[in-house]
Amino acid sequence: MRVRLLDATIDCLVEYGYAGTTTTRVADRAGVTRGAQVHHFPTKADLVTSAVRHLAQKRTEVAMAELDRLRAAGDPVGDALQLMWEMHQGPVFSATVELWVASRTDPELRGQMAAVEPIAAAGLVEFGKALLPEHAEHHEFLHAVYTAMDVVRGILIASWATRDQEELEARWERARRHLRLLFTTLMATV
Repeated sequence: MRVRLLDATIDCLVEYGYAGTTTTRVADRAGVTRGAQVHHFPTKADLVTSAVRHLAQKRTEVAMAELDRLRAAGDPVGDALQLMWEMHQGPVFSATVELWVASRTDPELRGQMAAVEPIAAAGLVEFGKALLPEHAEHHEFLHAVYTAMDVVRGILIASWATRDQEELEARWERARRHLRLLFTTLMATV
């Protein structure tokens, strides 16, 4: 029941935005009673941030399942960056952005998101450390991972203004080239 509620929450965030995502709508979509929803998630903020946390954990599991393939790749850094890009595509990222924007003016949600965001980022950092363990202790490693994540997010958010897929891919390829240089430079100093 919990997973159905979390999945229904993401669907509602994508379809209706944060303002249009109500606990009643989520319960209906999940096929559960409002009482059952309240039992698991007492507030809307609890519900939506739990959904993002749940999906961030699933994303980390998917990435970790790719470790062996990436380690054997001819370009593990470039391929890992591509995986990060692909994992930020779609409804999960759209739902997360909805919550970031809504948290600007909703103090309860902002508090919840402040707790969730480090969890989501930590999964990405752990993946990077597992992929490149010999470089993970470099003092700039964490900054490079966060920079890559910020670049991916920024390009995707900016792309919503034009919806031009060719431009989006060109911007990503340019950024990926520069991010690969960043990681190559960092790895050469260890």
